[in-house]
Amino acid sequence: MEWLQQLINGISLGSIYALIALGYTMVYGIIKLINFAHGEIFMIGAFIGYFTIAGWGLGFLPALLISMVSCAIIGVIIERVAYKRLRNTTRIAALITAIGVSLLIQNGVIYMRGAQPVAYPSDFANKTFNLFGAQISSQSLLILTVSVTLMIILQFIVHKTKIGKAMRAVSYDADAARLMGINVDNTISATFAIGSALAGAAGVIFGIYYTKIDPLMGVIPGLKAFVAAVLGGIGIIPGAMVGGLVLGVVETIVSALGFSLWRDAAAFVILILILILKPSGIFGKNTREKV
Repeated sequence: MEWLQQLINGISLGSIYALIALGYTMVYGIIKLINFAHGEIFMIGAFIGYFTIAGWGLGFLPALLISMVSCAIIGVIIERVAYKRLRNTTRIAALITAIGVSLLIQNGVIYMRGAQPVAYPSDFANKTFNLFGAQISSQSLLILTVSVTLMIILQFIVHKTKIGKAMRAVSYDADAARLMGINVDNTISATFAIGSALAGAAGVIFGIYYTKIDPLMGVIPGLKAFVAAVLGGIGIIPGAMVGGLVLGVVETIVSALGFSLWRDAAAFVILILILILKPSGIFGKNTREKV
């Protein structure tokens, strides 16, 4: 049952990508910005979880919650300081700013603690379970449980709460939402907070899964999560979830077939194919745009 084990591993990896991709797709859906600093929020979340477990001696769940809250605050600060004044400028200006914020965070963390990687502490024993002949680790089950729970909570927030309705309204037409009394600035900040919190959670479970973190760890997962968002249809929340899972499974299959050196390339091959064959993504729809 090797295929079942690889499928579980792929879903576990894909769920991490999905959590990061949700931040990309939510921000793009609201203000049409690709926040390339999002991978660094993921990295900061991993380090906050590391210091919470190793430095304060707390368990996984407190580390997860502290990391999510801290990353939410950092995400709002980045939005207010770096992006808010650029909403009415060209998209390229905001994109360059996002890249600049990404480099600033990377080098800021390297300046404060150095570039050397650290081993991620684990506060629980990694056991294996036999499922139809496949050996499934407790870490994979933990990642899957946390990811699915957070995705369900996100769906509830977006579809059943007042802030979720405001986010959907601003995404559809920000000017009309403002005329209806919705505070657009607060709604955008809330979007950054939720997306950054999910990235922080992804950082913690990534550290537990791969047991090593470093200040540059957000670059490749961040780019892959962007690919996942485009694959599912950027701006569409279910699309980001499905895109992340598909990408994780494809990477795992590529590695299982003996092409582990090509696993990173597989994500970008998928990006090229989806841009050629269906630029709007799996869940996206082609829309006419007046020029």
